[in-house]
Amino acid sequence: MSALMPTYKRLPVTFVRGEGAVLWDHKGRPFLDGLSGIAVTNLGHCHPNVTAAIQEQAATLMHASNLFRIAQQERLAAELSAATGMEAMFFCNSGAEANEVAIKLARRYGHEQGINVPTTVVLESAFHGRTMGALAATAGHIMKENFEPMLQGFERVPRNDIAAIEAAASSNPNIVAVLVEPVQGEGGVRQLDVEYLRALRALCDRKNWLLMFDEVQCGNGRSGSLYAFQQLGVTPDVLVTAKGLGNGFPIGCCMARGDAAQVLKAGDHGTTYGGNPLGCSAGSAVINTIASDSLCDRVAPIREHIIHGFESALKRTDSVREIRGLGLMIGIEVNVPAGDLVRLGLEQGVVINVTAGNTIRLLPPLVMTDAQATELGQIVADVVNNIEESTS
Repeated sequence: MSALMPTYKRLPVTFVRGEGAVLWDHKGRPFLDGLSGIAVTNLGHCHPNVTAAIQEQAATLMHASNLFRIAQQERLAAELSAATGMEAMFFCNSGAEANEVAIKLARRYGHEQGINVPTTVVLESAFHGRTMGALAATAGHIMKENFEPMLQGFERVPRNDIAAIEAAASSNPNIVAVLVEPVQGEGGVRQLDVEYLRALRALCDRKNWLLMFDEVQCGNGRSGSLYAFQQLGVTPDVLVTAKGLGNGFPIGCCMARGDAAQVLKAGDHGTTYGGNPLGCSAGSAVINTIASDSLCDRVAPIREHIIHGFESALKRTDSVREIRGLGLMIGIEVNVPAGDLVRLGLEQGVVINVTAGNTIRLLPPLVMTDAQATELGQIVADVVNNIEESTS
């Protein structure tokens, strides 16, 4: 009997080693990784630059606390600022924590304007984390029902519907911010329309609201630019990241610019481990490796090879409803029963994920080779073919 709390329905595989885009289980069997630890190991497993940075820092200093200046934290903040144009950073340990910072920042921003019940607009199908504030911002009743009452101060509207937000503004004078994922991951790998994002930017400027982007999943090279906003042409006031920033080492960051960069004051928020020398050294290694190795340039070819491999091996085109996403966030919505897709994928040596009921979510590393990408697409198609044949 396991001593672990049963909060996960774990698959019967134990991975013990990884290199690049391949994982090995305890029996020595290789698996092609199409998930990257849920968009975390963007540089692949055990990237030498990240490994070296962690080893070097672990031998020198791992933790001293935010009561003191941390050189590695200041270096990573400067690197992120130079790369994004954001002006102030708060480092923490995860995406949910970084979203909590953004939520608090928006509320403090509202209070400074004399709004006693500041409200943040969020979207249907959104996922921002499972801590209490982030959970309240997240869509879906099932994951919330046993943890109510939820934190108040959120107004939910349909995605890609600017009229719905304008209507909310007419009925709720307490709105101070809009929080969106440029690409909804858990919500089915759905990219928000660029025109919608532009309209959001214009609306926030007109209303003096904060526009906040959750790029926990689509950031750190995965979209084809360091952060998705940079290719979408819409710059947020607050940018949230985590996952791929540490390539497996826990680190998150809430970044802000303009007026938003000046909102939080001493004592408004804190963290024991966030921004420690070890995590920030890993983060610097990731940011610099993405830039120096031009890894964002690999995103489009990898995506093309995956989709080509999938489409060339798929026997029935009506098995698939839609292929969507941005960069190496690929969603394949299928018309076949999806319950066994992950298990059958493992049996054929690939790691994949299913989200939003029937959407295969592929989040491969940026270091995957063209041949591996083609193979991943072909095997996923084989899995879909087998389910189609068994149910027809």
